[in-house]
Amino acid sequence: MIPTPYYIVYEERLRRNLSLITEVARESGAQIIMAFKANALWKTFPIFREYGISSTASSLNEMQLSLDYLKGEVHAYCPVYTPETFPKFLAGCSHITFNSLQQFRRFSALIDEYNSAHPGQEVSAGLRVNPQCSVIDTDIYNPCLPGSRFGMTADMIGPSLPSGIKGLHFHALCESSSHDLEKVLAAFEEQFAHLLAGVEWVNMGGGHLMTKKGYDTYHLISLLRAFKERHPHLHVILEPGSAFTWRTGDLVTEVMDVVENQGVKTAIIDASFACHMPDCLEMPYKPAITEALPDDASHGHIYRLGGNSCLSGDFTGDWRFERTLQPGDRLTLEDMNHYTTVKTHMFNGIQHPSIWLSRMDGSLECLRRFTYEDYRDRMD
Repeated sequence: MIPTPYYIVYEERLRRNLSLITEVARESGAQIIMAFKANALWKTFPIFREYGISSTASSLNEMQLSLDYLKGEVHAYCPVYTPETFPKFLAGCSHITFNSLQQFRRFSALIDEYNSAHPGQEVSAGLRVNPQCSVIDTDIYNPCLPGSRFGMTADMIGPSLPSGIKGLHFHALCESSSHDLEKVLAAFEEQFAHLLAGVEWVNMGGGHLMTKKGYDTYHLISLLRAFKERHPHLHVILEPGSAFTWRTGDLVTEVMDVVENQGVKTAIIDASFACHMPDCLEMPYKPAITEALPDDASHGHIYRLGGNSCLSGDFTGDWRFERTLQPGDRLTLEDMNHYTTVKTHMFNGIQHPSIWLSRMDGSLECLRRFTYEDYRDRMD
């Protein structure tokens, strides 16, 4: 039995998602690339390579990880580039999107110089735009809120784009539906239609949760096909993050103690929401637990779960269980392989969960065990 806590990723579930995503790409004619901000578990990248997946990076580290282990085309978007980082992005990326015209103008001469020196391997520059269409309920994940620092509005750009901008990029979704995309796409075309004839590609960003149960992939395909029919010269790109690893992995923990205060029972586990599942506190959301009763159950024993850090707010809940929880009980917190593993940290020196891969034949492969040296060397 694997010691807890541990993340476990299922190859069969990964392949199921990858098959669906590549089918949508084939049927729609769009290029669908993976956002590293949601998944950087590079020891699983040989599986992704079988499906020809490329990536999008928002840092040099993400870019280099893709070049080293994913091997496909790398697109980049950063809120800001610096004189130190930008030449490295030029050398490693096929597409670079700028957050503002000021940033583009700052580095446009370097792009021209690089492209002149690398015929046939030119880097394509894009501009992020803000369609000012909010379809996300959680403000922390909404890039189209008033006052957003992301992208330029149509009035900021004016009647035309400067020479050298080859694409437009918008990102307004978060774990959203194709019908949300339809609303954003309508706003995008209404505000930026006058610029589309002058560019070669449109990147519709991330947040397309096409692998979620109930997502209308046929509607998505029809939307993308219709957009292509209106603008046949444009190459369409999507860059979801969660969709690639949605419901492909879990976090298995163990109950270490049960405490009660003023009628509230808390099962303290050997993992931490703050350290190992930060979106549960940031979003916030309550993950499903395999061993718990359904959310609509009216019977059972009610517990919240408490993490093993010293942060007072390191808890979430509540869940109902058929029987009382006891130290030694194992709990499976579902769907912990997108964003979770890339957002973990080492507050309190809490030991990181190990990471395992369940192969198609049922065998288990340990991808990573964390040690004291990992904690120590972050401050070395």
